[in-house]
Amino acid sequence: MNNSKTLRNYLLVAPQTLVFVLFLVLPIIAIAIVSFWNFNGFAMTPGFTLNNYLGIFSSRVYLSTYLNTFKFAFLVWLFCLLISYPVAYFLAFHIKSPKWQTILFLICTVPFLTSNIIRMISWIPFLGREGLINQALMGLGITNQPVEIFLFSDFSVILAMVHLYCLFMVAPIFNSMMRIDRSLVTAAEDLGSSPFQIQKEIILPLSASGIAIGSIFVVTLVMGEFATMRIMSGGKSSSVGYLIKNQLDSLQYPLAAANAIVLLIVTLIIVFAILRVVDIRKEL
Repeated sequence: MNNSKTLRNYLLVAPQTLVFVLFLVLPIIAIAIVSFWNFNGFAMTPGFTLNNYLGIFSSRVYLSTYLNTFKFAFLVWLFCLLISYPVAYFLAFHIKSPKWQTILFLICTVPFLTSNIIRMISWIPFLGREGLINQALMGLGITNQPVEIFLFSDFSVILAMVHLYCLFMVAPIFNSMMRIDRSLVTAAEDLGSSPFQIQKEIILPLSASGIAIGSIFVVTLVMGEFATMRIMSGGKSSSVGYLIKNQLDSLQYPLAAANAIVLLIVTLIIVFAILRVVDIRKEL
C-alpha cells in the first residue's frame, strides 16, 4: 500500500517536473554551455574559454551597464513600494465592504488588460515636447519652452516601468494586509497607540512578507527589461537586458549567453537576500 501511494505521488509530480526540466533547466544549461564558446567577432566555435566573462568584468562599458540596471531596479522598486503600500492599506483597512474592495482592486487591474507596448507609448503624448504636460507648463507660465527631461530620459523609463509593474507590488501587499487580525489594531488603538505606532509595530511587520513577494516580482522584471528601455529612453539609456538583445541581434551569442548567466546569478543573489530577510512561506 505504501509503495503504491509513493508511486502515485511521483506520477502526480512527474508532468510539472518534466515541464520544469525541459523548459527551464535545460535551456539554462544550454545558455551556460554557449557562454563558454569562442567568439572571434564574426563567428562562434564550440570550445571552452573564460574570455566572455573576463570581458564583462574588465570592461567599463559592461560594468556601467550593470550599474545602470541596478539603478533602475532600485528606483522602480522604491517608487512602486511608495505607491503600492498606501493603495493596499486604503483598500484593506479603509474600505469595509468586501464587495467594494474587490471592485476597487479590479479597477487597479484595468490598465493591465492592454499590452505593455500600448501602455508605454500611451505616455508619449503626455511627455513629448508638444505633449500635454509641456503645454500645461507653458500655458501656466512656469516655463517658456518645452522641458526635455520628460521624454526619452531616465525619468520616462522609470515612469513607464512603475506604471507597468506597480500592480505586482499592490497585489501581494494587499493580500498580506487582508490577513492581519483586525483585533490587533483595535487593541492597539484602545491602548492609546498612535497611527504611526500601529503602522510601525503591527501593520508593517505583518505586511513584510507581501512586500518581499512584490519586491521579488518587481526587481526580477526590471532586471531583465529591454523593450521599455529602448522605447522610453529613445536609445539614450541602456540595461543588461537591452545589451543582451543587441548582442543577439548582431549574432554575438556567446557574449549574450555570458551576460545572461551573470544577470541570472545577480538576480538570484538579490532574490535570496530578500528571502533571507523576510520569511514568505506563510504567504504561500
